[in-house]
Amino acid sequence: MKQSISSMERPIKKRNYKPFIITVSIILIGAIGVLSGMPGVENFDAFDITILPLMNAIFNTFTFLFLVGALVAIKKRNVTVHKRFIYAAFVTTFFFLITYVMYHFLSESTPFGGSGFLAGFYYFILFSHILLAAAIVPLALTSVARAWNGEIERHRKIVRWTMPIWLYVSFTGVLVYVLISPYY
Repeated sequence: MKQSISSMERPIKKRNYKPFIITVSIILIGAIGVLSGMPGVENFDAFDITILPLMNAIFNTFTFLFLVGALVAIKKRNVTVHKRFIYAAFVTTFFFLITYVMYHFLSESTPFGGSGFLAGFYYFILFSHILLAAAIVPLALTSVARAWNGEIERHRKIVRWTMPIWLYVSFTGVLVYVLISPYY
């Protein structure tokens, strides 16, 4: 059933998601920061951990596709389909985070082996990806919280930033994998 945007603007009991958003953002960003500096687990041989970055890229690809689907759905004013795509993007992002944390806990950081223009391009993409990935955590959580609270105008204002940043982060996550995968 197609739900219109105007039907979403009904009274909803508002909840304060801010403490949850702040806590989750700090824990995720902090854990990833700490894991990035760790040496990895020595002699881990339960499975080939180089499969994890490929899984990261696959999850990022699905996140990107789900976000595009969500964007198309909302442009067509189909809120129900939009929500489903957004929830799917959150699920694939969650799976990405699991495999990302596992990989960085189990292995050392992989250095980029390219040089020249390619190295400059890689590091530009990597650094912008990292900075915006940290920003997307509270942005995406705030965006969905505003939608859940029925704060449609405030939701629209923040998603003008959230959607392009999340699309960029998911796309460049795949690009980073493609560029560094020969060096795993």
